[in-house]
Amino acid sequence: MDTLASKRIQSIDLLRGLVIMLMALDHVRDYFHYDSFMYDPSDLTETTVPVFFTRFITHICAPVFCFLAGTSAFFVGQKKDINSLSVWLLKRGVWLIIVEFTIVNFGWYFKFNTSFIDLAVIWCLGASMIFLAGLIRLPKSIAIVIALFLVFGHNLLDSFKPIPNDIFSKLWYIFHVEGEFKIGSLTVYTVYPLMPWIGLMTLGYFLGQLYLPTVNNKRRIRILYGTGILLIVLFVVFRISNLYGDLHPWTKQNSLIYSILSILNVTKYPPSLAFTCITIGPALILLAAFENIKNCFSKICITIGQVPMFYYVVHIYFIHVVAIVAAIATGYAFSDMILDIWIPFSPHLKGYGFSLPIVYLFWLGILIGLYPISKRYNLYKQKNKDKWWLSYL
Repeated sequence: MDTLASKRIQSIDLLRGLVIMLMALDHVRDYFHYDSFMYDPSDLTETTVPVFFTRFITHICAPVFCFLAGTSAFFVGQKKDINSLSVWLLKRGVWLIIVEFTIVNFGWYFKFNTSFIDLAVIWCLGASMIFLAGLIRLPKSIAIVIALFLVFGHNLLDSFKPIPNDIFSKLWYIFHVEGEFKIGSLTVYTVYPLMPWIGLMTLGYFLGQLYLPTVNNKRRIRILYGTGILLIVLFVVFRISNLYGDLHPWTKQNSLIYSILSILNVTKYPPSLAFTCITIGPALILLAAFENIKNCFSKICITIGQVPMFYYVVHIYFIHVVAIVAAIATGYAFSDMILDIWIPFSPHLKGYGFSLPIVYLFWLGILIGLYPISKRYNLYKQKNKDKWWLSYL
C-alpha cells in the first residue's frame, strides 16, 4: 500500500481513536459522577449545561464506531473476494455478539446475570455485520438505497405500535424500539435497536470507495467536507422545524441556552435522523481535516484507534476496578460495585460519586493508564500479523 493510502487509513484511525477516548469519558461519568445516580444528563428539568454537554459530546462515539466498522470491512474486502468477505463478516458478527453476552456483560456488572441481558453496542455492531454480509452481495445501487432508507426513513415508523408480547413485537424491539421483552424467564433489554445501525454501517462500507488509490485526495476531502456540512444543515432544518427526524420535538425553554439544549437533545435509542446528522456530519468534517494532521496527540489517537475492540473491552474492566477502589475509599463496600442493574440505576449507590471536575480528572487518569497497554498490544499485533485470531481483537 502506498504512502498516500497509509495516510488515508491513519486519518480513519485518528478519528476512531478520538471517539474511543470520548467514549471512555461517558463511561467514567456513569461510574464516578455523583449526579449520574440522581438524574438523566439529558433531562432538561434537572441537568446543568456542563453535564449535558459532557453527555452530548459522547454521542458521536457509537455512530462513528458503526460507520467506520463498515469502512474497515471495505478495506478487508480489498484483500478478499465477495464470498470470503461475507464469511468473514458473518464470523466476526457472531463473535462480537458472543463477546457482548459474556466478556462485556460481565465487565459492566462483575457478575453473570442470568435473569436479564442487554443488547448494547457490541451486539449492535455484530448483528449489523451479519446483515452487511448479505447487503454487500446486492447490486451497489440497491444496497445504498436500502441503507439510506434505514437511516433516513426509519423515523416514519415511529408511530407504529405492535401488539404487546407477540412475536412481532419482540422483533420490533430488536429492530426499531428501545425497551424490554421476555423470552421465557429471561428479560431482554434492547439498548441499540438495529434498523438505523445496519444502514449506517452499510453507508460506511461504501464510504471506503473514497479511499481507493484511484480517488484524488483533494476530491475526497471536498466530498467529506461537503457531505458533513450538508448533514449539519439537514439537522438544523429538520430539528428547528420539528417536521421530521426525531421522536421527541424540541420545545422552548425558560432561557435561550436551555432552548438550544432542547434542540440538541436528540434521540439516541434508536438513533433518530437528527441524531445521525449531528454526529456523522461533524465526524465527516473531522475525517477530512485529519488527513493532514500529524503531531503527538494524533499519534496517541492513531495507536488507540488501531486497537478499538481491545481498548473497548479493557477500558470497561479498568473503569470498573477503579470505581471499586473509589467506592471503598469513600465508605462503600466492595459488594456495592457488584451490580444487578446498570450502575446509574443502582439505588444503593445514591450518595456515592464525585463532582464533574473530579470526574474529568478520573477520565484523564484512566486514559493515561490505558495508553501504554494499548500501545504494547498494538505493537504485538503489528509484529504478529500472521496470527488470524488477532483480527477479532
